[in-house]
Amino acid sequence: MRAHEAGALHGQAGDRGPAWLRYPEDVNALVPSLWAENVAKSDGVVTVAGVRVDELAREFGTPLYVLDEEDFRHRARAFRDAFAGADVYYAGKAFLSVAAARWIAEEGLSLDVCTGGELAVALRAEFPPERIGMHGNNKSVAELRRALEVGVGRIIVDSFEEIARLGALATELGVRAPVMVRVTAGVEAHTHEYISTSHEDQKFGFSIAGGDAMEAVRQILADDGIDFLGLHSHIGSQIFVTDGFEVAARRVLRLHAQIAREFSVVAPELDLGGGFGIAYTTQDDPSSPETLARGMREIVEGECAALGVEVPRLSIEPGRAIAGPSTFTLYEIGTTKRVALDGGGARHYVAVDGGMSDNIRPALYSADYSCTLASRESTAEPVLSRVVGKHCESGDIVVKDEYLPADVAPGDLLAVPGTGAYCRSLANNYNHVPRPAVVAVRDGEARLLLRRETEDDLLALDLG
Repeated sequence: MRAHEAGALHGQAGDRGPAWLRYPEDVNALVPSLWAENVAKSDGVVTVAGVRVDELAREFGTPLYVLDEEDFRHRARAFRDAFAGADVYYAGKAFLSVAAARWIAEEGLSLDVCTGGELAVALRAEFPPERIGMHGNNKSVAELRRALEVGVGRIIVDSFEEIARLGALATELGVRAPVMVRVTAGVEAHTHEYISTSHEDQKFGFSIAGGDAMEAVRQILADDGIDFLGLHSHIGSQIFVTDGFEVAARRVLRLHAQIAREFSVVAPELDLGGGFGIAYTTQDDPSSPETLARGMREIVEGECAALGVEVPRLSIEPGRAIAGPSTFTLYEIGTTKRVALDGGGARHYVAVDGGMSDNIRPALYSADYSCTLASRESTAEPVLSRVVGKHCESGDIVVKDEYLPADVAPGDLLAVPGTGAYCRSLANNYNHVPRPAVVAVRDGEARLLLRRETEDDLLALDLG
């Protein structure tokens, strides 16, 4: 890891972008792979499901998360249909609201929650509890109690203490706790270190190689209050290739077969996680749900045949792949400046009215994004630009490198695609900036999902 966020960012000359970034033939054109299916441009103005973004900005303000509801639903259905016969769990941590939970239920998916707060939203949406799975490496007793009381379909256990807590709670409540054991398969996911979750040296799961996974199963089977559903493996997030899944599936299925031999127990379920990648920029090339399903089924069926075990019921977790592409963030430009750099280069800075309070991923993960001028057409030449936020941090960068028209100016609107996953979930009040609203657009109509925070909201928390 670099010592200073600004160090590597400033090492790249301002008139030369990264190798993957190409000079655009038309700086006004959208790159279809980066945007939701109902996003287009009309006379240079971005529209979503027929609604112009300048109208949305006037009604709801900026920054603004703009969600294409039909795109969200279509991506959910695509995973449901591609993985027919398997359970598809939508990641509540990617983006969750009462409306989104209802969409997921209506499209026939299950739902992952990680905390009592996410569970509360799911219950407010009347999401079927038997289709809820509860994750988390440090679930509180209160969270576990609530999950058992409402009858969640599965609890993914992550520690020996949690197994003991569940056993005691199940006895106290007179119920049985349905559990899966999260295992670490020792697989490198080829993604950012902070979103790679199945190598040994991290906080999630029980190690297969170290024997902890087998011991966890042994303790669960010995507890009369717990039902053992199967094994869960998740190797990371923003993953484009299936190599890691193949290695992880092989190791997890070997453990599956070992459990069957030693305990005469056939675990009915296997969750291989997911974390499938999306296109944030033109350097990203995600696979379709059909391709992913075909590849993962071939891996599991082949390994089960080699081990001589029945193929368990599969479940997967697409992660950001449903919510991510469905949403873009709309900003208003406040200032621009040309900054001279060493060696005769220069960088064009474009400052917007949001930043790391509504999208901390560039600062947290060095995430790359794209953007486009959203409120008009321009005939100016493209110049390599850096879009930055309004916060008091040099690392407050929204888009590190993108070609924008040279004449972008204060008052123009800028749209950043691919912000549907994690951006609102990770939104914060740094510098006491209120969090933006989320608006869903469908069939020419916009409706508010999450209202914009106000200064009164911030002051209401301060008890003086």
